[in-house]
Amino acid sequence: MSLRNWLKSFHFIGLEFLLPLPILGIAFWFGGNLLSEQVLSRPYSTVNQLKADAQPEFYLSMHVLLIQAEVDRSTGITKVVVKTIDGSLKKSEFQFPLTDISQVETAIAQELGMSINDIRKLVRYQIKE
Repeated sequence: MSLRNWLKSFHFIGLEFLLPLPILGIAFWFGGNLLSEQVLSRPYSTVNQLKADAQPEFYLSMHVLLIQAEVDRSTGITKVVVKTIDGSLKKSEFQFPLTDISQVETAIAQELGMSINDIRKLVRYQIKE
C-alpha cells in the first residue's frame, strides 16, 4: 500500500486529525518542562526580609482624661493610673521603679506615646514619704 492509500484510509476513519495530537502533546510537555526549569532555577533577591526577632510595635490611640501618679519614696516605686474616655479601655495602671518627677513623666510619655508637655498638663501627683 502506498502512502496515498494510507492517507485516504486515515481520512476515512478520521485519524488524520488525531495523529498530530501526540506529537503536539510531547512538544508542549518538553517546552513546558524547559520553561519551568528555567524559571525555577533563576536566582531572586528579596527586598524586604522577615524579622523574627523583632517585637511588634503598636500604639494605643486613647483619649486620656486624667493621669494620677502616686510616688512612694520609701519603696522607690511610682504607681500610675491612667483614666481614658474610650469605652473599651477605661483605666490603665502602670508601675515604674522611679521617684524623680521628670523621669516619671518621661516614662509615662514613652508608655502612652504622648509628648511630655501633654503629660505635664494631665498628671496629678501624690507623694508619700
